[in-house]
Amino acid sequence: MSKIKGRTRAQESTNAIERMYITMRHLFNRGFYKPMGVSGDTLRQSLLQLRPEIYGSIAEDKVELNGLMYILDRLPVGIEECRYVNLTSDEGYKKSHFQPIIPPKRRRNCYRVDEEQMSIEITRGRSDIYDILTHLTFLCIESRKICGRVYIDETGETTRDWFKLESAVKKGKLSRSEREVALIHVANIIGRTFEEALEAYKAFATKQKPERFLHIIYWMGKLAIEEERDNNKRIITFSPILRERLGHHIHGEAWANTIKKTLLKHNLLHRPIHIISANMHSVMNSLFAAEALKKGTSDKEKLELYEALSVPENGAMRDKVKTFAHKNGMLSINDTSGTNIDVQVFDTAKMDFNHIDYNFDTALTEEEKPVLFVMDYAFGEQAYETIDELLKPYRDKTERQEGEKKNKLHFLNVVSVSIMGKAGILEGGKGDLMIPSAHIFEGTADNYPFKNELCKEDFEGNGLRVFEGTMITVLGTSLQNKDLLKFFHDSTWSVVGLEMEGAHYQKAVQSASRIRKSITKDVKVRYAYYASDNPLETGSTLASGGLGTTGVKPTYLITRKILEQILNKEG
Repeated sequence: MSKIKGRTRAQESTNAIERMYITMRHLFNRGFYKPMGVSGDTLRQSLLQLRPEIYGSIAEDKVELNGLMYILDRLPVGIEECRYVNLTSDEGYKKSHFQPIIPPKRRRNCYRVDEEQMSIEITRGRSDIYDILTHLTFLCIESRKICGRVYIDETGETTRDWFKLESAVKKGKLSRSEREVALIHVANIIGRTFEEALEAYKAFATKQKPERFLHIIYWMGKLAIEEERDNNKRIITFSPILRERLGHHIHGEAWANTIKKTLLKHNLLHRPIHIISANMHSVMNSLFAAEALKKGTSDKEKLELYEALSVPENGAMRDKVKTFAHKNGMLSINDTSGTNIDVQVFDTAKMDFNHIDYNFDTALTEEEKPVLFVMDYAFGEQAYETIDELLKPYRDKTERQEGEKKNKLHFLNVVSVSIMGKAGILEGGKGDLMIPSAHIFEGTADNYPFKNELCKEDFEGNGLRVFEGTMITVLGTSLQNKDLLKFFHDSTWSVVGLEMEGAHYQKAVQSASRIRKSITKDVKVRYAYYASDNPLETGSTLASGGLGTTGVKPTYLITRKILEQILNKEG
């Protein structure tokens, strides 16, 4: 009788992810839980078993500093001070005196209700909730490490290191010598060297809060000590309105209806429409930057121009391009629905292609000339919600069909859907390209093969490596580890990268074109990604820092190829 083999790390990781998502959905339905209580135990244990690459040394005794920086960039400022976190829908906080707090790396409105409570608006679906709960679980695990080093359970007292840190934080402004003394004590508390503590201090510091790192470590430890000593547990709650609305496309429907109403108003709704999911600068700059700024004739000069436009200090240059674009066929639709997805619409009938570097067929009639619909990046499951609602026919309530009480239905003439995005790469490095032939949806049996209008040959010879193959749409980038990703890469799945939206986009396109038949079944799709990180390489995860100007070249290469296929005669 053959022995049953033990589970591999990849299988254990898959099970841990499944347990986390089942648990999060259960806790959401329950309405509240305590992250460090019995109800949060499964989340903590699953995350510790998973040991995601982005969270580095989460399973070790020392505090993980890169992971801490990563999550605090995506959570509201001051979250480490709050014992109560309330996840809400858009429930009218903007009409109150509260000022929204927007995290640096996640567009979500958050409100500090009082000294102990933070409310976070969820308008982008379940992926937003998973993202936040994973980060909060990590924050609690790291805070418990601090408590374990400074709280002496037998006596109920704290160590001298903690006393010195508390004194430094309460003092506020510190001299260099006082700061370095405090950092020596912090280094002991977090299990790191003085040099590591000093580097973290510099990384966390802001002009407004130079002592931010000391402040964060103190409050993480303070709440954890109070939980241990006084049983004063942190609590995460989900508002009744959020639980009622989630999954019903409330924000996506409002977003799509605003857009379709605007397109109808400008007589663009029935023109050939090309949807592009990208950023709010690459298409605009590719079409108008050279003419607006009178620069960039060669490919090298254009790349230099795009790099200059990406520098934060060059706001005046960007404004000049945007003003020029608005005068030459671009229409901006800023989001008011809560999706945080802005839109740009380009009417090629109003564009002068004598000054735009594409071989456009000027013999087309106005009705035949394409409309470029560029939408900002969606987040995870939100991609399905927004595209699904956008591709539905529009019923204008101000119009009536003759002899009928019904409102008139307007079907969109969607010719293509193009998706450009950042993704984790499993072979190669930052800035390299991935061209998917299918999306497989992690945690499900759903696979989405498609004919990609883009191919590897389109991008070769540009100095970047190009990988073609399957992409995996993950439930959360912060839940992947080397074992799981190595399995997907090395097995017959032959996965070249991971991202969060592809399967959701393709699911919406296939539903609209093949089942609902609200758009043509011949709709073309284009997918291309550039690498933001390589989670299989130590020091190359998302927590290691941003792309900087490394992302400029691949962004504009992909944008250029998409526009060539849409605008050029031969395309």
